[in-house]
Amino acid sequence: MSIQTAKIDKKVTVSKIRSMKGKEPITMITAYDALFAKLFDGHVEMILVGDSLNMSFSGKPDTLSANMELMIYHTKAVCMGAKLPLIVLDMPFGSYTSKELAIKNSIRAYRETDAQAVKIEGGKERAEIIKTLTNSSVAVMGHIGLMPQFVRSEGGYKVRGKDEKDIQKLIDDAKAIEDAGAFALVVEGVKAEAAKKITESISIPTIGIGAGADTDGQVLVWSDMFGFFEDFKPKFVKRYLDGGKLVREALKEYVKEVKNREFPNEDYIY
Repeated sequence: MSIQTAKIDKKVTVSKIRSMKGKEPITMITAYDALFAKLFDGHVEMILVGDSLNMSFSGKPDTLSANMELMIYHTKAVCMGAKLPLIVLDMPFGSYTSKELAIKNSIRAYRETDAQAVKIEGGKERAEIIKTLTNSSVAVMGHIGLMPQFVRSEGGYKVRGKDEKDIQKLIDDAKAIEDAGAFALVVEGVKAEAAKKITESISIPTIGIGAGADTDGQVLVWSDMFGFFEDFKPKFVKRYLDGGKLVREALKEYVKEVKNREFPNEDYIY
């Protein structure tokens, strides 16, 4: 039985996301500015202001050079454009290496933006930090599996959950994050069977990216799914639009009209 999509007309809260587990798939997309956030407003339950912007929009090789200033700037813009989704600020590399630093930066995120939650990468080793944040009234989304902020220490982007030992480690990580008070958990780059077991082992929603169809929701980077980021396409990305091609075609038409003095014609002058 398919679920008919309907425009969301009420502000989505952390409680709403928790209540959707096992009842209705959760939709999440990234956004980095007010323009696209406004387009997404009312259509998805959550928007992630992801540190992925460091790669797709700043042209960097990874996410690691993103900082709090950058994330706060873009989160402010997203909050101006989108009023209904739950907005999550992706805590950048180095911003939560201790409980004290995590508290300082998370409070800053709350004070300077209208984000309702922050996202932190890591498993059991981050549980105490997550617990400290949630005990301090900061809503936290966890993130396990393939973790982009670990790319250098891990020696690349590696798919997880390929054997029973690793699956059990991921389940242990998920349970530790749940016990620490996180309201949801991103599961990235994990074999579908492993993601299914993780989802079944915890009572908070799992949001998959490259983790199969059995998670409680899905998230994609908007520039990947709409075909604007063309340097490479991860296996798990479905392109719903060839945005790069459409923009180039429109640009060529504009250039042609200007060169031929066809634009602006009398319809576009005062």
